[in-house]
Amino acid sequence: MGRDDRNPRHHTSELAARLEDTITELREDIQKVDEPKFKAMCETSAEVLQALVKTFRDYDAGQEAAWRERT
Repeated sequence: MGRDDRNPRHHTSELAARLEDTITELREDIQKVDEPKFKAMCETSAEVLQALVKTFRDYDAGQEAAWRERT
């Protein structure tokens, strides 16, 4: 196990990047398929994943009170 493997920010950064790739793919699929329910499902999924990305980024930045270390 490498040093980066023990750093939570290493993992949050990698996971956020993977989620962003999936968001991009979902939004590209919206343009490819002409079926309203599929489009809605993809857009809703992209929005949910975007919220997860924000959670990971907020954790990295320590912007939410829940992610700040208590002293």
